[in-house]
Amino acid sequence: MKLYNTNLSNFATKSRIVLYDKGLHIEIVSPPGGDLKSAEYLKINPLGKIPALDTDGMIVAESEVINEYLEDKFPEKPLLPSSPEDRAVVRTFTRFHDLYLEPPLRALFGQMNPKTRDEKLANEKLADLNGRLDYLEKMLSDKGFAAGPEFTLADCALAPTIFFAVNLMPAFGAKPAFEGRPKLHAWWNHVQTRPSVKKALGEQQEALAAMSKRS
Repeated sequence: MKLYNTNLSNFATKSRIVLYDKGLHIEIVSPPGGDLKSAEYLKINPLGKIPALDTDGMIVAESEVINEYLEDKFPEKPLLPSSPEDRAVVRTFTRFHDLYLEPPLRALFGQMNPKTRDEKLANEKLADLNGRLDYLEKMLSDKGFAAGPEFTLADCALAPTIFFAVNLMPAFGAKPAFEGRPKLHAWWNHVQTRPSVKKALGEQQEALAAMSKRS
């Protein structure tokens, strides 16, 4: 198996967390051609998105599909609970992340430069993001990890995106991500004690620092 990856991508990072947590020896490689839109990579994943998993010639795209595939393929160290009800809770988190929490944050990536920033758009997306973080605060368990006492795919999804929220929001003069959100703050401190999360976020931090030096 081979995971096409860039360390800065929060979606790729959530799949790397799964690999690390399950102790899977899967090759992690950059997109061929050095770009998501290169002809070589578009032959692999026509959507030009990261990550993508090559499993014996079959390409699995979309991070959450990859993560659930890995859970099905390698169930020995489970990242989904056993009961249908508890699984639904975890999947509610991952769905909320992909559809509601991550999009307004992603919209801010193109507004980082104050000289070219669309202030109206940036303020709208910040308001959306803060609303989503408030909703997440209500969703989070107070038992350690996102969905309860056990580490799950919910934590894998949330950690790399909250990393970006923590690092990017101050650049827009926004209040810190944890202000008025004690459960989110407690979860953030706790989830980073997981070795797989610590390793993956460290790689994401290095990639962000390298990008900042280039810009």
